Amino acid sequence: MTDTPTITRRDTVVGGIAIAAAASAGRSATAADVMTVMITGSNRGIGLEFVKQYAAKGWAVIATTRSPDKADELKKVASTNKKVVIEQLDVTDNASVDALAAKYKGKPIDLLINNAGITGDFRNPKPQSFGTLDHTQRDDFMHTNALGPLKVTEAFYENVKLGKGKKITAVTSLAGSFGAKFGGGIPGGYWYKISKASLNAAMVNVSMDAKKDGVIVTLLSPGTVRVEKIGNVQMPGLIEPLESISGMIKVIDGLTMDDAGVIIRYNGERQPV
Repeated sequence: MTDTPTITRRDTVVGGIAIAAAASAGRSATAADVMTVMITGSNRGIGLEFVKQYAAKGWAVIATTRSPDKADELKKVASTNKKVVIEQLDVTDNASVDALAAKYKGKPIDLLINNAGITGDFRNPKPQSFGTLDHTQRDDFMHTNALGPLKVTEAFYENVKLGKGKKITAVTSLAGSFGAKFGGGIPGGYWYKISKASLNAAMVNVSMDAKKDGVIVTLLSPGTVRVEKIGNVQMPGLIEPLESISGMIKVIDGLTMDDAGVIIRYNGERQPV
């Protein structure tokens, strides 16, 4: 079993310093030299690790989270990286997305990472199991995992078109893959699986529309990552955040238009949509 849902809600951020190329050339990096990444869901787990690693790479980071005041670990990262900017963003709130998009209108963004998402409580599978489904949860999953990323992608698309990188990614899961029989046949997780399958469909469609603009849109599968939200739940094949995120960053670095609309695992392997 791989790529089982691992986080209840993901939040992410990034920052930067003078780029290595500028330093080696013996000159100061200018604003034009520094690449910019925007990451949703940046306050913990996979998102926070994305922040740390992109900050270490020297990128300017727009780190978004629903509750900046509660994002203590993210604020620690930002306090030591001047290019890490924390912004309030609730991907399920259209007004929140529109307000941040207005604030950044005209600013180039080289890479957009749609990371914010929810999985549910692994210790209580009944709300996502057939026969005991909690239908009051379905809208939260759909708005957070599928509709929110689509809204964010549309709202910041012009920013990405202005950037040098021209890349948009979304963090998905093997659990939402039709070709992999929804996570290798693992039972339950209905709302999570349905929302991730919807995310995949949305991003594949966006990838086709974006080709004409030279924007690469793809999906990333992080593997089964050990994060605080799974607590002591035992799962096979757990990997550390450092391994997963460093792998995904390597994948992002190497993306070409041939990867548009594709799901790529953290280790570089393609997985079925």
